Amino acid sequence: MLNVISPEVLLSHVHDFSSIDIEYLPLNQCTNRILAKDIIATENIPEFRRSTMDGYAVKAVSTYGASESNPSLLFIKETIEMGKMPEHPVGLQDASRISTGGMIPDGADSVVMIEYTEAIDAQTIEVYKSVAPLQNVIDIGEDITRDTIQRKKGQMIRPQDLGTAAALGIQKLWVYKKPVVGIISTGDEIVPISQNPEIGQIRDMNQYTLASQIIQNGGYPEFIDNVPDNFDALYAACKKAIQYCHMLLISGGSSVGMRDFTIDVIQKLECAEIIAHGVSIQPGKPTILARVTNIPVWGLPGHVASAMIVFHILVQPFLRQLAGEQNRPFYSRQTVKARLIRNVASSQGREEYVRVRLEQNDNSMNAIPIQGKSGLIRTMVQADGLIIIPENSEGLEQETWVDVLLF
Repeated sequence: MLNVISPEVLLSHVHDFSSIDIEYLPLNQCTNRILAKDIIATENIPEFRRSTMDGYAVKAVSTYGASESNPSLLFIKETIEMGKMPEHPVGLQDASRISTGGMIPDGADSVVMIEYTEAIDAQTIEVYKSVAPLQNVIDIGEDITRDTIQRKKGQMIRPQDLGTAAALGIQKLWVYKKPVVGIISTGDEIVPISQNPEIGQIRDMNQYTLASQIIQNGGYPEFIDNVPDNFDALYAACKKAIQYCHMLLISGGSSVGMRDFTIDVIQKLECAEIIAHGVSIQPGKPTILARVTNIPVWGLPGHVASAMIVFHILVQPFLRQLAGEQNRPFYSRQTVKARLIRNVASSQGREEYVRVRLEQNDNSMNAIPIQGKSGLIRTMVQADGLIIIPENSEGLEQETWVDVLLF
């Protein structure tokens, strides 16, 4: 018999599992990895005042009151070369030619855009618009301030984070290793995709859909085996997997039928602790979660859509925990508001996940429920996301605004 728990109770066990080891990688290998140590600024960026415009570096006070009818007359001290230090300070009636990114000379505190000046001769300009202090200037440390945390441990590394590290001269980052996630497909009817299935057989879709979901969530998929509905064969495959995997997914065999051995095999593994055999969700009620030492072992539905939805809702937070991700709620996933275009019925006592397609209307986004059983891959292909019907609800009415959990 199933011992059913709520999805909230199951998710509360995510911190039962600790993150895995860390490694030191070059920046070009760190995209989408999870930081294992904070990125801390070791210097100010920039370390000198820089111009954000082509123009003239000046003292702002020397331009006050300047207009087309009453321009300020300034004398050019030098042309500042890119990548070079200025040679002359700027006084009250001085200006230095400067390009975008150039170093502001001593005495200057702003830049007049070239559009608001006119050259009288090679050494003299007129300024037709006043500027304020630090206008068109990036100040010292304005971009990055020394000793500040730029990205925290447990956060995903984005392209802009790599740009920050590069600006600081950081060549490598400490990141969490990618968890190795083993996949075992079970069932006498399952055959490899290279094989032409006979009557009653089906190609192994779950191996590939689950592997892709693992990659999307920071893991490294490792296909262990296709095993028949046989206790000894499944036990041998599981025992092999837990020797080196950080998580194990067993696809199929999680129900309570006479050929469903997953729960019995897991219980036989050394140090196994069953956390859940049954979750009050639809689809995916027979889902199993066990702990074998620090390894989450999952028994997932055999139907491809059910397995994918269970992964999206339940497995994903555990994988991200193993991968080191922190500092975000487990349900802080990308959602979009949409209007339900027809009634959706549901049975009380379970949280139901309904596949929907999104369609842009003139003034809003519509959510169109997709009909189909949990064994149909087309229902996932056609869907843009899921809507969640609470366990104590009998459904949702047409025109209800819903949050669509995007795939």
